[in-house]
Amino acid sequence: MKFVSWNVNGLRACVQKGFLERFNELDADFFCLQETKLQEGQIDLDLPGYQQYWCYAEKKGYSGTAVFTKHTPISVTRGIGVEELDNEGRVLCLEYEKFFLVCCYTPNAQRELARIDHRMRWDEAFRDFLHKLDQKKPVVICGDLNVAHNEIDLKNPKSNRGNAGFSDEERESFTKTLNLGFTDTFRYLHPDATDAYTWWSYMFNARKNNAGWRIDYFLVSERIKESVEQTPIYSDILGSDHCPVGLILGI
Repeated sequence: MKFVSWNVNGLRACVQKGFLERFNELDADFFCLQETKLQEGQIDLDLPGYQQYWCYAEKKGYSGTAVFTKHTPISVTRGIGVEELDNEGRVLCLEYEKFFLVCCYTPNAQRELARIDHRMRWDEAFRDFLHKLDQKKPVVICGDLNVAHNEIDLKNPKSNRGNAGFSDEERESFTKTLNLGFTDTFRYLHPDATDAYTWWSYMFNARKNNAGWRIDYFLVSERIKESVEQTPIYSDILGSDHCPVGLILGI
């Protein structure tokens, strides 16, 4: 099965930049979006053969997730079951016979880590949510997880140490998530790959110079990691400050 995940940084804007062409070219079984930045009824996408599932933020033009799939789910869950954390449209979970698919847009800790306490509460609650799912059946997690885990995962680790997305707190929290029994699929297949990034600042010609960060992931339950076949990063696809990432899974 082919999975694609993309933080589109505003779906309406991305549609104006070729989203539908890229969507059709990638031809995924599951196409997961983060940061859709819209409310119900604000866009009408014609995606033949796909069912559309959305999770909206209460705040207009903010956050939001979506999954477009060729496969009818058993059930669909929005949020992680914690009321104060579930008003930003950040998690969409589709249940299938053999796995759960979780599309996630993790909160950003913000400049000078202004929102780090909220981020840590979120991470802990999200781990609890994943752990409960994983006890039932394997989990495929994708999305903008807003953390570069190790120095190899961003171009300039020394100058970014302590910044949002590369703070000790966020990195340690991500390690805790993996230690629950999840595998970073890209690093599983490419443990030593460098210059493999999924997000670039709009400033300083960052994308042209490939001065990026790898903050978009596919994680899978450890017990199905041997089913991971390919983990492409579609860095040539434009339309957002993130590029799509993929997973080919033999299940």
